This record gives sequence, C-alpha cells and structure tokens, in this order.
Amino acid sequence: MPGLNENEKLAELHVHLGSSVDPAVMWEIAHTQGIKLPTKDYWKFVGMITVDPKKAKSFNEYLALFNWTDLIQSGPIAVERSVYQTIAGAYRKNNITRLELRFNPMKRNRNGEQDLDQIMMAAIRGLDRAALEYPVRSGIIICLDRTFTYRQNSVLLQKALKYQGRGIVGIDIAGPNRKGFRYSDYREIYQKARKEGLGLTVHAGEDQDYRSVVQVVESLDPDRIGHGVRATENAKAMEMLRERGVTLEICPSSNLHTSVIKDVEHLRRVFDKIKEHRVKYTINTDGPEMLVTHLRKEIEFLIQNRVLNRSEVAAANRQAFLASFM
Repeated sequence: MPGLNENEKLAELHVHLGSSVDPAVMWEIAHTQGIKLPTKDYWKFVGMITVDPKKAKSFNEYLALFNWTDLIQSGPIAVERSVYQTIAGAYRKNNITRLELRFNPMKRNRNGEQDLDQIMMAAIRGLDRAALEYPVRSGIIICLDRTFTYRQNSVLLQKALKYQGRGIVGIDIAGPNRKGFRYSDYREIYQKARKEGLGLTVHAGEDQDYRSVVQVVESLDPDRIGHGVRATENAKAMEMLRERGVTLEICPSSNLHTSVIKDVEHLRRVFDKIKEHRVKYTINTDGPEMLVTHLRKEIEFLIQNRVLNRSEVAAANRQAFLASFM
C-alpha cells in the first residue's frame, strides 16, 4: 500500500515551543537562568513538564504545565536555545524538513522586565542557527492570547509584522478561554495581518464546541484552524470549512490526553466525518516532548488503530507542505 516510509520527509504545522524542548535541555536552561525549581530530583522535574500517557488531564490541567515551561523559556538566551533545539530535534528524530513553531513572546519577557524585541530576535537567531546546520525550512507563528487585552494582542501583531521578513510567518490565537472573549473583536487585527501577507490560524473547536469554529471562520477567515475537531459535531460547520478551504491542524494524542476526544473509537468517528465532508487536514503533535510523542509515533498510532490508512496519512503530509505559511 502506498504511503509514508521511514525516510519520507515530513511537515508539521502545529507545534508549541513551550511543549517541544527535551526535558534534559529544559533542566539545563532552568539552571543556567538561575531559576529556582521546586525540586532537585530531575525525574520529578520531568513529571512537572510532561504528561503521564496513562493518566488523562483536564484541558486546564494540561495548560497549567505551560506555567513552568514558559517561565523556564523566559529571556533571549532561553528562547534562542529552545527554538534551535526544537527544530534540530524534529529533523534528527523524524526527518521533519518543514516546521512551523508557535509561541507567545510576551509570555517570555517576564512581565515586561525584558525587551520584547530581544525575545523576537533571539527566536530568529534560533531559526538561523538551525537553518545553517540542518536542511529544514522553519518559521515562527506568533500566538496572541485569549486572556490578554486587545492592546497586548495588538502589540504582538506589530512585532509579528516587524519581523515578518526574518522568519515570522503567521499569527494565532491560543490560551485558555476567558469570560467576555469574542473572536469577532479581532477581525481588524486578522484583516491587517492578511493584508500584510501573514498566514492566519486560530485555536478553535478544542475546549469549545463547533460554534467556536463557525465564529472563527465567519469573523477571522483563517487559512487554518488549530485542532478544530469539534467542528465534526455539526454538518454546517464542516461544510463551511470545506467551502472556505480551511485546513485543520489535527493533534491526536493531545486531544485524547485532554479528553477533547474520548477514546480511539471517538477519534475514528472524528476522522470519518472529516473525510466524509472532504475537509483538508494535517497531522501534528501539538508538543512532542510534553506529550511524550513524536510525529511518526502519531502517524503509526493512527495507522495501527485503523483511524487512517497509509495513503490517507501520505495525503495529510502532502497537505501539510501545501498549507504551510512558508
């Protein structure tokens, strides 16, 4: 059966910096930064920043793991090393030659203590170093945050546009939901980003139901949606995705771990709906180190559990290259 082989070049479009660096490297970065950790036991530290594959967490419990990784990755030196290590590891472990890495630089400058431009430039240096050493095309997506003020998110757009020619390829909206947040409030920001040539993606249809996907598509007109699996709850939402040509960034293990998807049978039904409505999709990890996975492991999981066949996996990989903001 045609499909991926072990030497196939892969693309991954949904990877968070805070969940993608090897715990051993994070341990070193924390001590280099002089961050006081609550334990000197390395293995307890690993438990602080990774999930237990045998024990599901709630969505908010999963997000809480980022409190530590965001802190450890605060500062230019930490950001540069984290970006480099993520790209290098993706290529060495999985032969990923197209990688889009997303993060929120405002969560890396210690509440304004450090210069935001320094954080941006550090991330770009990480990209440049990886490009010198490995045959990987990589770019950075800047995450706006649902808990931030409109002004804070406007500043993040300004920084994304400022460094667009240096490796910033798109914007996203991520983070926990908050009362009063509305995607429609960000229509102008997304219109400006599109006009200036940035790629547009948004987290939706994960912790929120299919209506969040409808709102995002109608208000922000994104190229892609992060996760989006709950769109399968509603035929109209799925048809909207197909008609607009929106690509879903599916992260199987992440959604299973947070119980957004209940079990493998539920995962099969989700993919059956996606295929039935001919919606474009890609396969991603969300964060390989935090979730104790990697892209090839995700692919083999889907094949072994008969969620997708090898031809469908190969098509999803091709779509990832086509849907890339680079």
